[in-house]
Amino acid sequence: MSYGGQIAWDDTVLPFQLDRSDIRGRIARLDTALERVLARHHYPDPVEALVAEAALLTAMIGQTIKLRWRLSLQIRGDGPVRLIATDYYAPEKDGQPARIRAYASFDADRLSAQLDPFDQIGKGYFAILIDQGRNMTPYQGITPISGQSLTDCAETYFDQSEQLQTRFALSFGRSTLPGQGEKWRAGGVMVQHMPQASGQSPRERAMLEEDWTRVNLLLDTVEQIELVGPKVQPPELLLRLFHEEDPRVFDPQAVHFGCSCSEDKVRQSLSIYSAKDIATMTTEAGTVTADCQFCGAHYVMDPATLGFEAGGDDG
Repeated sequence: MSYGGQIAWDDTVLPFQLDRSDIRGRIARLDTALERVLARHHYPDPVEALVAEAALLTAMIGQTIKLRWRLSLQIRGDGPVRLIATDYYAPEKDGQPARIRAYASFDADRLSAQLDPFDQIGKGYFAILIDQGRNMTPYQGITPISGQSLTDCAETYFDQSEQLQTRFALSFGRSTLPGQGEKWRAGGVMVQHMPQASGQSPRERAMLEEDWTRVNLLLDTVEQIELVGPKVQPPELLLRLFHEEDPRVFDPQAVHFGCSCSEDKVRQSLSIYSAKDIATMTTEAGTVTADCQFCGAHYVMDPATLGFEAGGDDG
């Protein structure tokens, strides 16, 4: 692919509704944010592709939920790619960007250049976790790995766990920028049937199913260049695809790369250990170190200040 540089609608999710069909949706672009997610690691090509797909799905799904804090995707398998984890953090205040981060765990010596990236996950599960913050019980929904992509898994999850018909059309990959080398671009469209009221007649249900079929046929016409190219803005793409469905757009949400790690959080996680336990974690240099799997931040701490015995009485 060969496109221009950064574009005005990079790293945004545009919510919309198709009033004629009672279907809602999202159009997403993750370019700079995805580039920053992947730049913190040196993943092999199959792993990069899976992380890119998972991050794009996370941005669209996260924006559909009235989220106070965090939505996470976790994909675990018994193949060479053991884990893909993503987090979407809701904006802290109106007008601020949402934040996204992602990482993968894998066995490099088991990866195969001959296999499709998705096939290297193997058997396992696809999970969505929603944590609304303090004093709220986290929600977790799980579905087995199925289909031929993470996108298929997400559609199956919504169909089985949420009873919501959902479709995604995604495109992602490296693009060649004139004089700048390669850069990741990712774009997608999500459509989802609104929750239906009970007590509908067979005729009403048939009409809703007809609407869903028609919108899916329209979504099937989208081209990759429309999803990730520099010329078609999200509102224009919406009109190209669904102009007869009375589309209505809402305010776009910016999505930036952002990690929630900090030294205070590392210290809190180590506060459950005794001084004896901390001693086993201490390096030859006399420090305790920790690395964030998401952003690569490196923390170096004095072991005397760690553990639940730190600061206690010596006697």
